[in-house]
Amino acid sequence: MSGVSGNQDVDIDLGQLVRAVWARRLKVLAITALGAGVAFTGAKMVSPKYRSETRILIEPRAPAFANAQVNDTSAGPLLDELNIASQVQLLQSADLIKQVINNQKLYDLPEFDAAANGSALSDIMVALHLKKNPYENPPEERVIDAFTERLQVYQVPGSRVIGITFTSKDPKLAAAIPNAMAAVYLATQSGAKLDSNSEATRWLEPEIENLRQKVNDAEQKVAEYRAQHGLLPTNGGANFPTQQLNDISAELIRVRGERANAEARAQSVRNALSAGEPSDTLQDIMSSQSIQRLKGTESALQSQISDLQTSLLNNHPRLKSLRAQLSDIKVQIRQETQKILASIENEAKVSAVRQKELEQQTDKLKANSAQAGEDEVGLNALTREAAAQRQLLETYLSRYREAASRADKNSSPADARIVSKAIQPVDPYFPKVLPIVVVAAVANLIMASIAIMLAELFSGRALRAVGPGDEEQETTEEPQAPTIGAGRRAVTPSLLGTPADDEPVAEAVEEAESSETNEFSIASVADYLRGSRAPLAIAISPTGDDGSMATVSLTRKLATDGSRVILVDMTGSGLPTDLMAEGRSMAGITDLLCGEAAFGDTIHGDSRSEAHFIPQGTSDPHRAMRGADRLSLLLDALVSAYDLVIVECGAADVAGVSRLTHSKDVEIILSMPELVEQEFVTAMTEFEAAGYERVVLMSDIDETLESPISRHAA
Repeated sequence: MSGVSGNQDVDIDLGQLVRAVWARRLKVLAITALGAGVAFTGAKMVSPKYRSETRILIEPRAPAFANAQVNDTSAGPLLDELNIASQVQLLQSADLIKQVINNQKLYDLPEFDAAANGSALSDIMVALHLKKNPYENPPEERVIDAFTERLQVYQVPGSRVIGITFTSKDPKLAAAIPNAMAAVYLATQSGAKLDSNSEATRWLEPEIENLRQKVNDAEQKVAEYRAQHGLLPTNGGANFPTQQLNDISAELIRVRGERANAEARAQSVRNALSAGEPSDTLQDIMSSQSIQRLKGTESALQSQISDLQTSLLNNHPRLKSLRAQLSDIKVQIRQETQKILASIENEAKVSAVRQKELEQQTDKLKANSAQAGEDEVGLNALTREAAAQRQLLETYLSRYREAASRADKNSSPADARIVSKAIQPVDPYFPKVLPIVVVAAVANLIMASIAIMLAELFSGRALRAVGPGDEEQETTEEPQAPTIGAGRRAVTPSLLGTPADDEPVAEAVEEAESSETNEFSIASVADYLRGSRAPLAIAISPTGDDGSMATVSLTRKLATDGSRVILVDMTGSGLPTDLMAEGRSMAGITDLLCGEAAFGDTIHGDSRSEAHFIPQGTSDPHRAMRGADRLSLLLDALVSAYDLVIVECGAADVAGVSRLTHSKDVEIILSMPELVEQEFVTAMTEFEAAGYERVVLMSDIDETLESPISRHAA
């Protein structure tokens, strides 16, 4: 290749390729115009073809006078997917196509005769036996083949609509044939239903007459059997002996109850009389009018005696007379009580006699009922046979009436209707002159440009030599455990203990401050967190709001680098909220802990980056901290949705951090833009005692440092 030695690396000069195409732009435009002209001429020479479409909806249809509530048994299978596909095949059947061809007289049109439309190329292919001679087929078959090539029948996806599309050189014929096919199809379907109904009526007539005779015979047998065995029907549906037994049994139960009641009443009266109890407690005695009258007289005499005893002596004739009358009244009461007792006992005896008679009648009726039950078995069999014959007769009569009502041509519409008729097209569907010309012009433009570029590449003019200094060198570094004072002496990655040579932590910090590269910058901490396996980082700002500002910068840095990160503002001052939100009226963590906001309503987008944050909130912080136990659950939910969750706690202590998470496998970030040695050493010592092994210092005291520092426990 010119200009490039054989042992040099080369690269493609894209600029040279573009310049080469631009230098030959007139030639490219000429080729494009020529291709567009050829395409335009060819499109105009092609005979235009027109296409039109008719659409048919497959649905069950009943006569206008039919009952709308009658269920059509064919409605289910008619509407399934396989039946719709079957109707599509029926529309493409040879018999239907032949009928349309005959109706439209298509065999007289040259368009449908492949032999009449032969060309020189077709004759050559036939001579070379590359194509079948069209004259070998009968004229009818040639017309059907030409018709089928121009016909397209398909089911509209997701519906019960069938489309019939036909293509022809004649726009009138393109619209007439789909409509004719739809008309023939509907007539065929209606005729098939009419034939089915006529066949059904012819078959049902003799069957109905036969069933009527069978029903009469079966019902006659039931009547004869019932009369022969004395199984007279009753209102309850049972036979007469069984009904009589039920009535006698009910009467027997009633009489037994009356007898038991009378005996119990008589026994209670006897017990009261033998025990000398007053008769006032007995209902049967007190209900007697004679007893009531005698009791009233007795009460009046006792009242008079009591009144006279206050003014007369006991032997006074008046008192003696009253006492004699009182004694006579008591004798009458006892006599009347005995009469009541005798009446109750007589009632019990009558009930006993009645019970005995009923029991004798029951025994006789049981035998009669058992015999009637045996006879009823045969009656039930005859009844079932008669009912089955009658039900079958009623079914046949219903089917016969239904089929007879549809015997008329107008009463059996096809289970389909035309929803869109084909109309005569105005514009041909092929060829589309403008799209063809545009596609041809674009294709020629692209092909000409590609040919020029290939010529430039093969000639070597579009290649340029690449020297060793021009190659880009890319190196990838895996996250390593950071060190303090890397320029001088490596320090163990644990800020919780002493360095390997027993130097104090304060000396290690001084080495970090004096090193040439800042390993504690925000960018370095961001790189470290992206390589960390812990999805949760707790940021502590011992020096106050300046540390919180650095945490916000860290969050935005991670979001800018493509990480899905969210910051949770747990500070007392709310500085992160002020920096990332437009105002403090947003729902935040305190509202969530107080139950005054939903979880999704507390997540907001940063105003200056792609990061998300949960602001401080507007609820009372003291009341919110009562629900601090739920913080670990909330953080677990955030960890499952984000690559990294940063919780800014401000100047929090170890105890406060421990309440946020139950696990020690978290990143602790000490955000100290201005490194204060005493506070740094104190914080490291406290977190070491609490069991936290991963602590990262973030400080911008030296902007030349690049990687974070993480002190792990030994």
